[in-house]
Amino acid sequence: MANIAEARIRREFKEVVKSEEVAKCHIKVELVNDNYTELRGEIIGPPDTAYDGGKFILEIKIPDTYPFNPPKVKFATKIWHPNISSVTGAICLDILKDQWAAAMTLRTVLLSLQALLATAEPNDPQDAVVAKQYKENQAIFLQTARHWTNVYAGGPHREQVLEQKVEQVKNMGFEEHRARVALSSANWDPERATESLLNS
Repeated sequence: MANIAEARIRREFKEVVKSEEVAKCHIKVELVNDNYTELRGEIIGPPDTAYDGGKFILEIKIPDTYPFNPPKVKFATKIWHPNISSVTGAICLDILKDQWAAAMTLRTVLLSLQALLATAEPNDPQDAVVAKQYKENQAIFLQTARHWTNVYAGGPHREQVLEQKVEQVKNMGFEEHRARVALSSANWDPERATESLLNS
């Protein structure tokens, strides 16, 4: 790793670890393999959102060209959000692409990602299916996002009705996560979900 990048990321890492603001927002960061090129971030879903109470893990890779190029960040925890891929965890956020500036830091990135959970940008989606649901059926979107938060990020709200639908589709011989994705994409209509699984 280039010396500039390493010196900079070491300083920023300490800044995040010691920051009271970051601690207040329930954001953490740690090294993977005692190496400053790979970090593991953790953000808690913001209150009064569908992600409230969920713990989301982020994979952060620091390029040799840092801070002149942004870190590569993706969600390791599965999440239902218009700007984050429900399949790969890839994130659509301008500061991680063309709006990055060398003055930005790891702290900026983590706080921006937490803010993104509270303010989705459905017109610039990473996941078209989620964005469509977000725009066309807010109630179903919120229910689905809450469900994913509970199942994958340890959130506090279990919804029996949705769990039963997942079981129903699972009992037709489909793996649990595939059943959940199909139901989420089909606005929780088991018939449509099963049909899409049979045709995929």
